[in-house]
Amino acid sequence: MSGVALIITFVIAIAIMIVAISKWNVHPFLALMGISLLLALIVGLPLKDIPGIIGSGFSGIFSSIGIVIILGALIGTILEKTGAALKLAEMVVRLVGKKHPQLAMEIMGWVVSIPVFCDSGFVILDPIRKALRKKTQFSSVAMTVALSAGLYTSHVLIPPTPGPIAAAGTLGIGENLFMVIVIGTLVSIPSLIIAYFYANYIGKKIKSGEELVEDADEMDYDTLLKSFGKLPNGFLSLAPILIPIVCMALGSLSAAMKWQGAVASLSSFIGTPIIALTVGLLFGILLLVRQDALKQFNSMTTETLKVVGPILFITAAGGVLGKVIAGAGFVDFMKQNAQVLAAVGIFFPFLISAILKTAQGSSTVAITTTAGIMGSIAESSSMMSALGLASPMAAVLTVMAIGAGAMTVSHANDSYFWVVTNFGKLKPEEGYKTQTMVTLLQGIACMVFIWILSLILI
Repeated sequence: MSGVALIITFVIAIAIMIVAISKWNVHPFLALMGISLLLALIVGLPLKDIPGIIGSGFSGIFSSIGIVIILGALIGTILEKTGAALKLAEMVVRLVGKKHPQLAMEIMGWVVSIPVFCDSGFVILDPIRKALRKKTQFSSVAMTVALSAGLYTSHVLIPPTPGPIAAAGTLGIGENLFMVIVIGTLVSIPSLIIAYFYANYIGKKIKSGEELVEDADEMDYDTLLKSFGKLPNGFLSLAPILIPIVCMALGSLSAAMKWQGAVASLSSFIGTPIIALTVGLLFGILLLVRQDALKQFNSMTTETLKVVGPILFITAAGGVLGKVIAGAGFVDFMKQNAQVLAAVGIFFPFLISAILKTAQGSSTVAITTTAGIMGSIAESSSMMSALGLASPMAAVLTVMAIGAGAMTVSHANDSYFWVVTNFGKLKPEEGYKTQTMVTLLQGIACMVFIWILSLILI
């Protein structure tokens, strides 16, 4: 099979996969694996080669980023369970001040969701939002939207959150996580800015249930902090996130400066993501010791593996789909039509990710599936190569474009939508005006900024 028929087959296969996940309630792992096998058979891949293609696509993901995802998620669990995430939030409030509660909520959400899943982050930080609202009498809706937007931004853009790590590994830049973190931080800026202004705007238009009925049992900010008892100190709370970034930065600096000898070897060693995050985990264990919570480490690890397992399997299944796409000749056809595809460029992964996100609800599934479709820059037969995105910087910006698409949009089929609306005391129709609209604006703002960066950096 070749030419237009090949592309039509690909589009139909993706459409069936989306319907299977969103309408037929098929697990994403089974949907991806099933479509990959079906696609391989329909396009005529040799039967003797199909098992090998499936195996290499699946195992390649585990060997490249599996351990990194587990370590990053485990650090997040430790920060959540020890109260370190709340300490980080308190540090942000001190920095920004209580006179700008919506800005404080947005920044603390952005910081906390770097290691912690956005759903958990909202649950952790919501008591602080309520306490600050009671103290300042600021709009509950504005603070809810600001918190949600801050959490969502880093959740889809910045490692060690599993989605961006998985995308980086699949695209072949798993060893360049420091650059992904730097560019992810940069791309966060337009997302946070537009969300801040929209939060203030919509906060004047909508009143939540919290503002209509005051809860007499609700604690103010100072009383709330006291109720949590002794929180970890600032350094130990920040170290599990900051130290791995410093380690990876040192590795990148060593390579850029062409250091030699033992210093270069050591810098390269601790700068690899697996070792850097292992160092971060050691600081997390130190945090557990200081909080007298080391006996909970086993249960925390078990809980983390239960959460991360499905993400790893879905990511690996996405890798299988990418291998099938590469082996089927899709990329050869696209290279023959490179001039047409060049007009799409960096927008292609954004559109695929946005379609997947809107259709089935999960940002992580949208990220990992789209990354699998794009393939690795190391393979000349990948979609990345066909679109002319074969450099490391192009791959980093592709990770960002996929993340921006995975924001667009959060609505009723997204569990995070219900976390935000329920905790924020918003009606479903108000959720569409707040959570859905702000994620649409964030995704578009990020993608425009990513496109501008691509004109400069690629």
